Amino acid sequence: MDSIKGKILSIIIPVYNEELNIQPILNDLLDVCNKLQAIPEIIFVNDGSNDNSLMLLRQIAEKNKNIKVISFTRNFGHQAALTAGLDCALGDCVVTMDCDFQDPPEVIYKMVEKWEQGYKIIYGRRTFRHDNFLKKITAKLYYKILFKASEIKIMGNIGDFRLIDKSVVNELRQMKEKNRYLRGMVPWLGFKYEIVDYERPKRLRGSTGFSITKMLRFAMAGILNFSLFPIRIGLVLGIFIIITGFLFLLYLAIRFFFDNQFYKLLEWLAVVNYILIGFLFILIWIVAEYIGRIYDEVKQRPLYIVENKINFDNENISA
Repeated sequence: MDSIKGKILSIIIPVYNEELNIQPILNDLLDVCNKLQAIPEIIFVNDGSNDNSLMLLRQIAEKNKNIKVISFTRNFGHQAALTAGLDCALGDCVVTMDCDFQDPPEVIYKMVEKWEQGYKIIYGRRTFRHDNFLKKITAKLYYKILFKASEIKIMGNIGDFRLIDKSVVNELRQMKEKNRYLRGMVPWLGFKYEIVDYERPKRLRGSTGFSITKMLRFAMAGILNFSLFPIRIGLVLGIFIIITGFLFLLYLAIRFFFDNQFYKLLEWLAVVNYILIGFLFILIWIVAEYIGRIYDEVKQRPLYIVENKINFDNENISA
């Protein structure tokens, strides 16, 4: 079994307008590393913040060389920020978490304990979340759909709060897709995993940078990146329409031959065609989503652009 004592524990934290949370989360994480007797490597990834987050991070990094900062030229998104941290992390194990205290630092103790038992991936699972009713319901529904639809089973109430072994990090670095969904990419690797349950607290400071638009894009990434279910909807709809079409023809034939009932067939066909046009638009949209993702991959643009790095010149970590 591995032991964390004397080894590097890397912690990656995306930052987007989190000036009120940076120092408090840092203090707690340094305390966690100290109690674990681990060498800390705390990587803050500034994802295009427009408050004083970057200035504060620079001040902190000047005082402690184990605090590292990656700053993007603009906002590239949460998954890109996590990826940038993973690309640079030196740790024997790596924790990814948010800056808003909704991923409690004290849970890291349990994660490290499971890692020392030989598990390569330890997920943090939210047993309860202090969100509004609508967000709870939509999250529950989304994870159910994702679990049923995905080729790789992605469990519900598991976000990006996780601990992964350096061997897992090395494999993730080989995955070059631009449309990142780490919640699916990590289980896809197939490593031995364990789950640590925790209660997700309320955000105490600041406001979330995850808008409804970003959440919808993120949800679509999970479904489209790890499932062929949307494309297969076309098959289901096609079979349904063929069967109902034959039933409709059978109904018309029975009424025509036995009840002498006359129907204006063109009127019915106009309605049916109208409905089918709606189905075709949906199917075209689904195919377009996949084509759009292929287009993004073919362009081979970088996932993120780094404006500057702090404390990465010397790759040695001090105890």
